[in-house]
Amino acid sequence: MTLIVGLTGGIATGKSTVTKMFQSIGIPVIETDKIARDLLKKGTEGYEEVISTFSSSILLTNLEINRKKLGQIVFGNPQRRERLNNIVHPRVKSIVKTEIQKHKELGTKILILDVPLLFETDFIDLVDKTVVVYTTFRKQKERLMERERIDKEYAEMKISSQMPLNRKVDLADFVIDNSTSILNTKKEFNKIVKELEVL
Repeated sequence: MTLIVGLTGGIATGKSTVTKMFQSIGIPVIETDKIARDLLKKGTEGYEEVISTFSSSILLTNLEINRKKLGQIVFGNPQRRERLNNIVHPRVKSIVKTEIQKHKELGTKILILDVPLLFETDFIDLVDKTVVVYTTFRKQKERLMERERIDKEYAEMKISSQMPLNRKVDLADFVIDNSTSILNTKKEFNKIVKELEVL
C-alpha cells in the first residue's frame, strides 16, 4: 500500500528544502507548483484561459505569463485569486491523481504530495498524513523579501493571503520547525521519516 503524505507550509517557510530532503533519500515527490507552472506555459489551454480572464497585460515580451504580475493582481483580491484557482486547480488535481495511480501500481511505499494550499483546497482528500514546515512570521517575511526582492508590505500581503501558519500546525499530523538551523531541520525530518516508515 502507498502512504500518501501531504507536505505543506507557508510561503517561504522552507518547504522546498524539505522536499529536497525527501528526494535525496529516494522518496518520490509530486510538486503541484511545478505542474501548475507547466499548465500555464504558452500555448496550453490553461494559458489561454488565464489570458482571457486577466487580459494580455500580464504577458512578458516573449508572450509567457509574467507570474509576478499575475501574483500582484490576485494576492490582494480574493475574488480574482479564486478565479485563477478555478482555472488551475482542477487541471493540477487531474494530473496528480494520474501520478498517484502510477505510484500505487509501482508499489511505491511513501509518496509525498507537495501542495502549498493543502488545507485550503480539496487536495487534502488525496492524502493519508500531513507534514507542515513551520517558521516564525519574522523569518518567513525576511526570507520572502530577500527571495523575491519585494518590500515589507507586499511580503506581508502575500503571507496573509494564505491560511495562518499556526492554524496549519494545529491541523498537521507532523510538524518540521525550520526556524533555527538546517541541522535541526534535518534532525526533525529524519525523525518523521522513521515514523512514516512504520505506518
